Amino acid sequence: MTTTASRLLAAAVAALSTVALAGCSAGENAPAEPAAAAGSEWSTTSLDIDFATYNPLSLVIKDQGWLEEELGDDVTVTWTQSAGSNKANEALRAGAIDVGSTAGSAALLARSNGSPIKAIEIYSQPEWAAIVVPTGSEITSVEQLAGKRVAATKGTDPYFFLLQSLEEAGVPLDQVTIENLQHADGKAALENGSVDAWAGLDPLMATSEADAGSTLLYRNIDFNTYGFLNATEDFLEQSPDVAQVVVDTYERAREWAADNPEETAAILAEVAGIDESIATAVLERTNLAVNPVPGEAQRSVLEVVGPIFVDSGDVADQAAIDAALESLFEPVYAEEASAG
Repeated sequence: MTTTASRLLAAAVAALSTVALAGCSAGENAPAEPAAAAGSEWSTTSLDIDFATYNPLSLVIKDQGWLEEELGDDVTVTWTQSAGSNKANEALRAGAIDVGSTAGSAALLARSNGSPIKAIEIYSQPEWAAIVVPTGSEITSVEQLAGKRVAATKGTDPYFFLLQSLEEAGVPLDQVTIENLQHADGKAALENGSVDAWAGLDPLMATSEADAGSTLLYRNIDFNTYGFLNATEDFLEQSPDVAQVVVDTYERAREWAADNPEETAAILAEVAGIDESIATAVLERTNLAVNPVPGEAQRSVLEVVGPIFVDSGDVADQAAIDAALESLFEPVYAEEASAG
C-alpha cells in the first residue's frame, strides 16, 4: 500500500473508532467519508485531471507520475491539457474533468454563472498576464488603446487584466475592439499585425518577447489573480479521498520544484515547446511558494474583480458575485495536505 493510501486508511479507521466509542460526529468542514469502489481501497476507479503550461506544478506531477504511483492500478488517471482557464472551466462544467487549473478570476466567473466548482488549492501567485504590443509599436500607454483592436481570451485572467487596465486608465470598454482569440491565436495575431495589442499569458507572452521583440506595455501584478486548482462538487462529494491525494501531490510538486528549479524549467520548456531560458524567465515571475489554502488573500483580490464582471456584462449582478465568493473556497484539503 502506498504512503498516502496507508495514511488515509489509518485516518478512516481512527475516525470510525472515535465515533463508536464517543458517539462524536465528523467535524463540520471535514470531507465526507468516501464509499470505496468495488474491489478497491479508493472511492472511484478513475480520475480525470488537467495539466496546463500556465500551471507548472501540474506539469511536474504529470512528468513524475506521482498520481499514478499513489493511486495504483485501481484508479485510472487521465490527463487532459487545458489551453486556458476558459477551456478548463468548460471541461469542469461538462464533467469531462474532475480537477482543473484556472486563474482565480476565471473560477469566480464560472461559479458566479452557476458552475458547481470549488477551489481546493492555490497552486501559484503568478505575474502571468500583461498587455503586450508588437515590436515597433507607437502605443506607449493604456490610454492609447482607445480605438484600437486588442486580442484577449474571454473568461481568462488576461482578459480580466485588460478590463482592469482599461478601467484604471479611464478608457470605456466600448472604445476598444476586443478580438476573442485563444491565447496562442492572440499571440499570432499580435505578431502578424492583425491586432494592435494583446492581453498576453505566459509562457506565450515570454516567448513573444524573446522571439518577436514584443514589448510588455503594461504590467501590474495586483491585476493578476492567483492560480486556482478547482474540483467539481460531485467529485468532492463522491471521492474526497482521491481529492486529498491530488492536493497532497500538488504539495509534493511544490517542494520538488523549489528543490529542482532547472529540472522544472526543463519540463515546462518541453511541454510548451519553448527554450529553457524562456521557461526560466516565466518561472522567475511565478511565485510557487504561496500558501496553498484558499482564503482571505484570494477573496480580497476577487472582491475587486467581481464588480468589473458585472459592469462588463459577464455576470448578471453583484448578488451572483457575492454568492459565489461565499461558496467558492473549500480549504480543508489544503489545510490537511501533506507532501508525503
